Amino acid sequence: MGKIEKAKALWRDRDNQMRYMRWLLFYSKPYLGRIIFAMSFSLFGTIISLLMTLVSKRIIDDAIEGTDNQLIFLIAVYFGMIVLMQVFEVVWVLFRTMLNEKFTFGIRKQVYDKILKSKWLDVQKYHTGDLMTRLTSDAGNIADGIITTLPSIVTLIIELVLVFFTLFYYSPLLAVFSLFIAPVAGIVSWWLGGKMKKLQVKVQESEAAYRSFLQESIANLLIMKSFTNEEYASDRLVGLREDRFHWVYKRTKLSMVSSTVMSMAFQLGYIVAFTVGAFQIAAKVITYGTMSVFLTLVNRVQSPIMQLAHHIPKIVSILASAGRVMELQNIEEEEYLSENIKAENIGLKVEHVSFGYTDEPVLVDVNLDIKPGETVAVVGESGIGKTTLIRLIMSFMNADEGTITFYNAVGESEDANAGCRQFMSYVPQGNTLISGTIRENIAFGNPDATMEEIIEAAKKAHAHSFITRMPKGYDTEILEDGGNLSNGQKQLLCIAR
Repeated sequence: MGKIEKAKALWRDRDNQMRYMRWLLFYSKPYLGRIIFAMSFSLFGTIISLLMTLVSKRIIDDAIEGTDNQLIFLIAVYFGMIVLMQVFEVVWVLFRTMLNEKFTFGIRKQVYDKILKSKWLDVQKYHTGDLMTRLTSDAGNIADGIITTLPSIVTLIIELVLVFFTLFYYSPLLAVFSLFIAPVAGIVSWWLGGKMKKLQVKVQESEAAYRSFLQESIANLLIMKSFTNEEYASDRLVGLREDRFHWVYKRTKLSMVSSTVMSMAFQLGYIVAFTVGAFQIAAKVITYGTMSVFLTLVNRVQSPIMQLAHHIPKIVSILASAGRVMELQNIEEEEYLSENIKAENIGLKVEHVSFGYTDEPVLVDVNLDIKPGETVAVVGESGIGKTTLIRLIMSFMNADEGTITFYNAVGESEDANAGCRQFMSYVPQGNTLISGTIRENIAFGNPDATMEEIIEAAKKAHAHSFITRMPKGYDTEILEDGGNLSNGQKQLLCIAR
């Protein structure tokens, strides 16, 4: 039964890998032309280096035979190829780097937009540090895989075919024997893939925990200091570092073991090629130039196989990161209705609303009718659901039961949805300011606001007087979380916003 369950699990994981690959191909479509160009560029470098091997053979043979009529010309051609390869390398690195940056940002932008449009309560299930890891590290893995790893695999396969047939032309026996490493590479890669994927997920999870603690502890530095928990925080960080070190070490060790096995197989193949070539030279079957071609091409046959095997951990890393990013992409988006009622004289009706974050209800059968123009205060002790009610009205989350409806004085109505937030201004608990100027923070509530409107809003919130006393007035930079303002000043800016 255990083997059957394991087989089922592997099959299900295979389906996931295919799903991840389809997702990667979908996100690669806008860059497909540039990716193909990058592969062609890389293939061009392979062809040039192969021609350099053949030219070097002619140079060696001509030098030994003493036929120097074309020797200078061949050396000049060889030197020109070296210069061409150097120029090619510079252009290739620049192109690949810029393409990687654009692709990375493209993934991050799409995931970021998805988070912005997703249901707030579903996003809250993820720690900010974990989200940042997925937006940075995982997105970077995916981009590097699409731009560098996958094109490299295609190029290496083409290179392997070209070099193999070139070597086959000179020595069929040696060409076939040079593939000795292929079965070893296949077995090692197959064994490595499943283990590496699990370790890569653990590495990413440990990085998320590490970043999450750093982000939380720095953001709540006052709490750390007020409870004199500096030493505890430092020890906790060391513990998280040790956990990450453990998984990074295991992943690296596994990768090094596989690399060592591959390298030994490679060296064995090279020694055999060298021995066969030496005996053929002794028997005057081949020239020294042909010997140099043998050694170079055997290298060039086995090197792509080794590199293909080395790419297995990268592919595993790409698929693991794709799964983590896809998880965010699968979050349900908020509902924005395309047609909204006229935003004048708005009223609100809450009917038989019940809600609970868990099985324990926070609100039960709540009814409320706020008519246009009314001023209403919802009061009560902490924990009875006042903030929860506001979140439901704002459609940050949906009620388990009941309805919330907006209506206006002319009889139009609309069920609560994310689009209805245009009817409301919101001052949340705490002081939620962003880094930037005071002017930018107030205008965040209306990005098209003029300076006159910003000042008018500040005056209505009784914030204008303290703003004008600031060093640069409305252009004063606010530190993270309003660190250079008092709590009262921060709250007034939130009201003005």
